[in-house]
Amino acid sequence: MRLHPNARTCPRSRRLAVGRLEQGWTLAAAAEAAGVSVRTISKWRSRYRAEGELGLVDRSSAPGWVPRRTPEERVQLIASLRRERLTAWQIAEQLGMPVSTVSTILSRIGLGRLSQLEPPEPANRYQRERPGELLHIDVKKLGRIGRPGHRVNGDRRTRTRGIGWEYVHVCVDDATRFANVEVLDDEKAVTAVGFLRRAVAFYAERGITVESVMTDNGSAYVSIVHALACRTLGLRHLRTRPYRPRTNGKAERFIRTLLGGWAYAAIYQTSQQRRRALPAWLNYYNHHRPHGSLNRQTPAERHHALRNNLLGSYI
Repeated sequence: MRLHPNARTCPRSRRLAVGRLEQGWTLAAAAEAAGVSVRTISKWRSRYRAEGELGLVDRSSAPGWVPRRTPEERVQLIASLRRERLTAWQIAEQLGMPVSTVSTILSRIGLGRLSQLEPPEPANRYQRERPGELLHIDVKKLGRIGRPGHRVNGDRRTRTRGIGWEYVHVCVDDATRFANVEVLDDEKAVTAVGFLRRAVAFYAERGITVESVMTDNGSAYVSIVHALACRTLGLRHLRTRPYRPRTNGKAERFIRTLLGGWAYAAIYQTSQQRRRALPAWLNYYNHHRPHGSLNRQTPAERHHALRNNLLGSYI
């Protein structure tokens, strides 16, 4: 039950007021004690006598009959046309109805958005068992810092235009969530290949042999240079489905964490200052930050546990 935000009484106080009337109180005295008018107390007494306890519950303020309400047959026709993926404008034109009426009906029946026509796809969750079995790679573009912008002062007119971009290349191990990040000047194929080579070496230093990588279909990752680099490194290259960034969801989710914990977590005066803050945050993420999908383990703890399990299975 939802009470009106300005209601002076609730079912319990109404029952108390009605009880006082039954005890011999006058309407004026009961109304004064409850802080409402005599008319209100009389109304609750009449409803209580007619319906009992249910009569003290708030009723809907919607009218019981709307003379110009759209007939149910017409509502069903609008729903059928909507399921054929017609827009509100097209439906209104075909049925000779105002667009505002069609839009209101579509919102009321839960078909205001085209995405509501089909049930959402079930989540396709997976996690590799071996560290290095799959590496997720992606790039996030960040604007260079010329002076504090709207995130600091709230004024979008102070943005520094034409200063350029920085490209944050990220990679995340699927099994352990162990991550590596570099801020580079572009996202060209040669730059992406250089980051890939350094990422493979980064994981090798920690006892992780990378077997395959997953990227989106960006120009750097579909290039011949990248394909040759993967072949040279002995990596299998997997690409996401077009227009489906959720396929590479672990990298997408890590980027969101990265932005909140590092890129937008402090007020940086320059891009260099932001770059210098990255190694400390990355160390915190890999070694000290508990990960929800890893049963509150850090990526380093997860790597240590999986490595011991794998070594123990060969004894």
